[in-house]
Amino acid sequence: MNRNNPSLSKSRKTYGAVMNALMLAATGFTVALVVFLVLYVMIRGLPHITWELLSTAPSYLTERIGILPDILNTVYIVLATLVVVLPLGVGAAIYLTEYATNRRVVVAIEYAAETLSGIPSIIYGLVGMLFFCQFLSMRTSLMAGALTLVIMNLPTIMRTTQESLKAVPQSYREGAFGLGAGKWRVIRTVVLPSCIDGVITGCILSVGRILGESAALLFTAGFAHALNGLFKGLSSAGATLTVALYVYAKEQGEFDVAFAIAAILMMLTLIINMSATLVGKYFQKRKNS
Repeated sequence: MNRNNPSLSKSRKTYGAVMNALMLAATGFTVALVVFLVLYVMIRGLPHITWELLSTAPSYLTERIGILPDILNTVYIVLATLVVVLPLGVGAAIYLTEYATNRRVVVAIEYAAETLSGIPSIIYGLVGMLFFCQFLSMRTSLMAGALTLVIMNLPTIMRTTQESLKAVPQSYREGAFGLGAGKWRVIRTVVLPSCIDGVITGCILSVGRILGESAALLFTAGFAHALNGLFKGLSSAGATLTVALYVYAKEQGEFDVAFAIAAILMMLTLIINMSATLVGKYFQKRKNS
């Protein structure tokens, strides 16, 4: 009977049109906001990116500003974080998915990981400063900052690897077991190669979070602009690009340099997101072929 009611049909059409318009407006606002942010940072920052800025260290005697130490410190802290967090995150995911038999333990660990991912980064920085810098006597150093970032990124690596492991068909495991392979051999030769895309995607996302982190590193890594090698740099205080952006903008008032660093970070973020998408599509094609 309602189908033959013209007023009800008209109200439904009006409601649908209004909702479509609202969703279109929300989509347009989101896209416009992203485009405005990217263009504004690029327009303000790109003109100030020079070879001298990228390839030199700051000199207070000649008032020269360079971000080469900050670039190297960023590379050092990314490498140190990934070297520690990848084995921990992937190993934890393999245990929870393939070995753990107590469902309550698995749920408790997953809940703890979800809780860790929701804690504000400033709290990680405070805990990292008290534990790594003071209790372990590591002082303010890139290594202390890297270990703090390990705790921050562990849930990301673990969850992405877990979901990838769960997506591997159970028939793959059963076929390998039927051929006489052991548990670890099945995981190493069948399961892990089938979910390598999830591991790489989680790794790329973690790199993006490391590049964008500043609050935790202010407490643990410091903001020195010294030019050091890898091993000396990890044991010394140093500013990453995000921390350098904060120092130049807030402490020194060098907004041109701050926007130049922001443009570099924006380009790195875009490259990382594109890389994650391309890697996922590449492995998906290999899996389907």
